[in-house]
Amino acid sequence: MAVPKEVFLKIFEDKKLLFRTLQDLKDEEFQDFKWHLPPDCMPNGFSAIPVCKLENADRRETVDLMVKTYWKNTIEVATTTLKAINQNDLVYKLRNALSGATGAPSWYFGDGAQATTPALDPSPGTSEDPATVHSAQKTSGELSAKGMKYIPAPPSTMSTSAELSETAYKCQRELKSNLQKKFQCVFEGIGKAGNLTLLNQVYTELYITEGGTGEVDYQHEVRQMETAFMKPDRPETAIRAGDIFKASPGRDELVRTVMTKGVAGIGKTVLTQKFNLDWAEYKTNQDIQFTFPFTFRELNVLKEKKYSLVELVHHFFTETKAAGICSFKEFQVLFIFDGLDECRLPLDFHNNEILTDVRESTSVDVLLTNLISGTLLPSARLWITTRPAAANQIPPDCVGMVTEVKGFTDPQKEEYFRKRFRDEEQASRLISHIKTSRNIHLMCHIPVFCWITATVLENVLKTGEGGELPKTLTAMYIHFLVVQAKLKNAKYDGGAETDPHWSPESRKMIESLAKLAFEQLQKGNLIFYESDLTECGIDITAASVYSGVFTQIFREESELYQDKVFSFVHLTVQEFLAALHVHLTFINSGVNLMEREKKSRWSKLFRKKPRWTQFYQRAVDKALQSPNGHLDLFLRFLLGLSLPTNQSLLRGLLIQTGSSSQTNLVTVQYIKDKISEHLSPDRSINLFHCLNELNDSSIVEETQQSLRSGCLRNVQLSPAQWSALVIILLSPEKHLGPY
Repeated sequence: MAVPKEVFLKIFEDKKLLFRTLQDLKDEEFQDFKWHLPPDCMPNGFSAIPVCKLENADRRETVDLMVKTYWKNTIEVATTTLKAINQNDLVYKLRNALSGATGAPSWYFGDGAQATTPALDPSPGTSEDPATVHSAQKTSGELSAKGMKYIPAPPSTMSTSAELSETAYKCQRELKSNLQKKFQCVFEGIGKAGNLTLLNQVYTELYITEGGTGEVDYQHEVRQMETAFMKPDRPETAIRAGDIFKASPGRDELVRTVMTKGVAGIGKTVLTQKFNLDWAEYKTNQDIQFTFPFTFRELNVLKEKKYSLVELVHHFFTETKAAGICSFKEFQVLFIFDGLDECRLPLDFHNNEILTDVRESTSVDVLLTNLISGTLLPSARLWITTRPAAANQIPPDCVGMVTEVKGFTDPQKEEYFRKRFRDEEQASRLISHIKTSRNIHLMCHIPVFCWITATVLENVLKTGEGGELPKTLTAMYIHFLVVQAKLKNAKYDGGAETDPHWSPESRKMIESLAKLAFEQLQKGNLIFYESDLTECGIDITAASVYSGVFTQIFREESELYQDKVFSFVHLTVQEFLAALHVHLTFINSGVNLMEREKKSRWSKLFRKKPRWTQFYQRAVDKALQSPNGHLDLFLRFLLGLSLPTNQSLLRGLLIQTGSSSQTNLVTVQYIKDKISEHLSPDRSINLFHCLNELNDSSIVEETQQSLRSGCLRNVQLSPAQWSALVIILLSPEKHLGPY
């Protein structure tokens, strides 16, 4: 019997489509796919392909075998098998391609069959078997450990109303379209200025690990980062952002709440943006039916407002209000809350009222605590990002899994710079230079610092100014500040590149921002509202001007109701400007901001000491007294600003110079004396970094010489100091140079 032409053409197209689908599977996933093809997974009594034929079959041969065996039902069998191995994203993609639609999926099941309603796929791990569904229905929404994990409701619990389902389907399409527009472009390093860059073109994968706890880490974030890539105590499990909510080996239940930790600038926000974009573009996590991304910055300005959960979603995502969706329990919903460390809501999990009705109005704080604890909308999934120091704001029993963004690995750093610099020779030169400085190479684990470094090195190579490429953190940040002053001078003042870049106006702006940086750093604030600016003597209008001029240093983000939020582009930029403020204040007025106590008449006894010597020694002491090392990087910048070479780069901003070379020698010796005391390894490490900022590597050189001579007995270091030196000497540089 002849095969009708239209059937033959359809099978031919299905065959090509299935082959492309199998190409999206990794090798081990493809083996799983073949393993699930025998009878256990076959619907409607389809016969199985003999194992001996599948065992060594590649993708093309497997497709041929499937078409020969299942004929018109090949796609139905493939869909069932993909679902059996939790490849729902590929199921979704396959159906979408079959429908020929540009943005919406088709619910095609094989030979012309259509689903009766546009309900979305079952969640991973659920079954369409009636007995399994019945069992799942009884446990749907039940939580263990205060909402830590849950079994998602199966599709049969969703509304069967064709009209409601169609409305929800259209709402989902509109939400995805709007999220695509919102997240498809990024501003690298800055908020709302500069050239638009497509996220998919510049995005570089980050190293993310699964495991750990939600406990607070009080260490300075640079110190955390310095230990992040050391050999861990136990094997780490790397995880892709798109796989966070997928079932994995050893995890029978899906996780309800994921907390992702990471230091400032490590890429947490961009990570959530990429997740949202991939979902909106029908690439990943299509078992999630609605994704609602929030930032705590947005929620902070609603502190005094009252909403129900439905009203809050309607307020931020008007598509849901237009669709008349007033309940979310029948959908698989993901809430993303980015920036817990910026939250200014109390989040009182112990004393807040209990709330279970999504339509009941209350404060945003109460909404969040009940949503996170699982008493409100327990079927929802949550993803919370935070810096480590704020992780303990969420009770541990409300978190199902903790992941940590550790930034770029060494190969990822190189990938970033090769994307940034298309000239292969230039990119290789910059990568080689970065490897010669342990400080800079280490800091480049942070994506924002990679951007700062690229900005500086690009300018140095372009203009030929500033001599050799900067090798210390202080020199790098001074160059960065100078680059921004040049941009401001050329763009807003109409000046030429050769004109002095520190005009009185620019100097005043930077001095005001430096004061803000220091005063807010003392309070632990990294984002600033109008009240914070007023306390520092900056009105809201001036702040907007600053953010518009120095766009790559200070940024403004207009939130709801036109309330404005400001921040520095990165914590280290704030710390550098804070150190600059302390330095400028001491130069101009003789006031040491590191001394809180008032000077007594007995201070006359110390007049024999040079002012600058006492200034730096007090700063070293203050940093060592800090229980969590929060002044470590600040101290590096402050000491680095004492070098005449660095001060010359700031000529025009610094009206008069500061310390002398003799002062620096005294400071170096003071630090060496401190290292000889019995300090903890992390304190010793930071003091070595401080010596590096002062261009002193004598201890390292002495140790290297002793190592080469085979004699270490004359080097007097405690075990803690040896630990610090070992870490420094084993840094992955071909040329140690400044460590």
